[in-house]
Amino acid sequence: MMKILVTGGAGFIGSHTVVELHHAGYESIIFDNFSNSEKAVITGLETIIGKPVTCYEADINDPAAWDKVFTENKIDGIIHFAAFKAVGESVSEPLKYYRNNVAATVLMLEKMQEHKVSNLVFSSSCTVYGQPESLPVTELSKVQPANSPYGNTKQICEEIITDTVATNRGLKAISLRYFNPIGAHESVLIGELPLGVPANLVPFITQTVAGLRGQLSVFGDDYPTSDGTAVRDYIHVVDLAKAHVAALALLLKQQEKTTYYDYFNIGTGTGSSVLEVITAFETATGLKVNYAIKPRREGDVTAVYADCSKSNEILGWKAEKTLTEALGDAWKWQLAVVNRK
Repeated sequence: MMKILVTGGAGFIGSHTVVELHHAGYESIIFDNFSNSEKAVITGLETIIGKPVTCYEADINDPAAWDKVFTENKIDGIIHFAAFKAVGESVSEPLKYYRNNVAATVLMLEKMQEHKVSNLVFSSSCTVYGQPESLPVTELSKVQPANSPYGNTKQICEEIITDTVATNRGLKAISLRYFNPIGAHESVLIGELPLGVPANLVPFITQTVAGLRGQLSVFGDDYPTSDGTAVRDYIHVVDLAKAHVAALALLLKQQEKTTYYDYFNIGTGTGSSVLEVITAFETATGLKVNYAIKPRREGDVTAVYADCSKSNEILGWKAEKTLTEALGDAWKWQLAVVNRK
């Protein structure tokens, strides 16, 4: 059984990917410092997959931690999630993001070469497109100047990976530029559990309706969109997790090639405004969302959603779950979290 190292594997997307890797016949090794996740996630994962999960609690900026993981396990590939991702925080604390997102990726690539690990799936983001010139965004769309330090870290990391692959025989990598993950696993044993105030829309909606937040802030109603609120492409986290398994499978087919690098959009292909998401949540749950319009938030773009034709054709992957299904799952997860306390 191939062993896949999942950095940030206790996080929202990482934990769901560990489940899908198990279903596909891989063994996951988690590398996480739990800075934005809880250790209870490991228990949830073990319940879902029915076996113990190996987890190294360490920081990805620690060279000794990388050496320990690689010497104690034969790693066949890495899926690299571990990164800070709050757009607003990146604007106020840019160095925190450059150290954790960029410097750690450089260290990871150095350790991959040192320990002869050849396969990498990199968690990138649609933020590399900045404010697109046209929609939907394809992989041929121009990479625009980043709107935030967070977005810039993803652009820089993709460039670093591209340059490293070009000069290292046998190194193969795929960057997945995914859009906005939401929802939760059907077991409600894992889901999105941000520590502190949520930086993303859907957990803020669910926490507001659950009474944990007083009111949802909608940042801006004067964008040039159908209802004035920003538009994003919201994808169910389970669909997103399956895309990583598909990307890994594609990498493993490249064994005869000396080097390989490619990138793919991972989304639904449909854009939804903030107000449309609120309405869809109310439809899915029968509950009302208390929200207020606030000024625009620095670092946000007007609209971005994906053309996923390349992913459909080359990865053999396609998003299957609807926005309403994803929001319903997110609410079930929120209820499960509240009931555990």
